[in-house]
Amino acid sequence: MTETLHVAVAAIVNDRGQVLVSRRPDQVHQGGLWEFPGGKLEPGESVEGALQREILEELGISIRQQQPLIRIPHRYPDRSVLLDVWRVTSFDGEPHGKEGQPVKWTAVDQLVDASFPAANRPIIRALQLPDRYLITPEPSPPVDDFLARLQARVEKDIRLVQLRAKHLGREEYRALASQAIALCHQRGAKILLNADAGLVQELGADGLHLTSAQVQGIQARPLPPGYLVAASCHTPAELRVAQEMDADFAMLSPVLPTASHPDASPLGWDAFSRYVDAAALPVYALGGMQPAHCAAAIAHGAQGIAAIRALWDDV
Repeated sequence: MTETLHVAVAAIVNDRGQVLVSRRPDQVHQGGLWEFPGGKLEPGESVEGALQREILEELGISIRQQQPLIRIPHRYPDRSVLLDVWRVTSFDGEPHGKEGQPVKWTAVDQLVDASFPAANRPIIRALQLPDRYLITPEPSPPVDDFLARLQARVEKDIRLVQLRAKHLGREEYRALASQAIALCHQRGAKILLNADAGLVQELGADGLHLTSAQVQGIQARPLPPGYLVAASCHTPAELRVAQEMDADFAMLSPVLPTASHPDASPLGWDAFSRYVDAAALPVYALGGMQPAHCAAAIAHGAQGIAAIRALWDDV
């Protein structure tokens, strides 16, 4: 069995919304593609130690501040890797290619999958996603009040929304979604629908959120690249299905006890961390989440938190 290469990777971001990437030499594995800098751990070396050493050797900078971003297990035809990716937000020095490799700053929202090795692509997703995912509560009349609250949230700090309105008929949902999409897009937020792929494309939403029941019956990714596909998951098996059908991200729940599902057994942070560790896609923690849980979620491998009332009422 081929040994898995454990690699420390830095997603170095600046205050202009750019990330530093470097180009792999033509003669090496995955040569000619752009990548996020880093390198394999030496025997007995910690991930943080390897990150500091590799980035100093490759780019001539010293890391001052970093936090976990995502861990990605990936199997190529000829090798297996575990990418231990950290978001670097502060450093000393001016980065440059000390080993002769080309480096450049690229806007996070301009990163293109095809320019990177396949194992790097979930890093792009994680960089492009925020740390909070708002799930709207069921709308109640008058709809203007619902839209006003949504506007307040996206004007404050929410950048990713799921329009959840299971009690509405299709035409009512279509009308509400059309208004919510326009509202979110005017304020730079992305919005996913709990609907079918056709309605997402017809209305110009940013993507589709699949329920756990839909995930279990999925055969293929329901939307082309350029749209977001998200999946609600409760088990490692569902996370694997989401990954296999190329979902952009998932929610895993319930992490903590919730008033809305008092009979559900919460995973707890340890199980959540184990399940996410085996998944090669960003995962939001859902269930009992409050804004104050965001740091703990990230420390346990999450992209951040997903919530309904805790984020809806946080204005």
